[in-house]
Amino acid sequence: MIAINLMEKYSLISETWHPHQIARVDDMHVLLARLKGEFVWHAHEEEDELFQVLQGTLYMQFRDRTEVVREGEIIVVPRGIEHCPATKDGEEVLVMLFEKQSTAHTGNVLDARTQTEYPKI
Repeated sequence: MIAINLMEKYSLISETWHPHQIARVDDMHVLLARLKGEFVWHAHEEEDELFQVLQGTLYMQFRDRTEVVREGEIIVVPRGIEHCPATKDGEEVLVMLFEKQSTAHTGNVLDARTQTEYPKI
């Protein structure tokens, strides 16, 4: 049990869209990621996903609308809902994610950016 400095951990992450595990809570991953540009449209059939924006502005795209998630805000994407996280104007966004360990990175879609394991930092 030690305190985790989030910005120190972010300094260890260089790639975008590649979450890194900083902790586990019960059966949940606590992940940090740098986001830039648009990700892939996907859904998680069995798991919810929580995004907390620590720096920047996240645009969570759904098929019928886009939710703007600002610094200090969270958004929960319910299981089964297709979504596509994105940033705008070349901005890099820092997020913390909370996901069940069973959650596939890109859900029901395979993409060149799909990760099968999250590196621990």
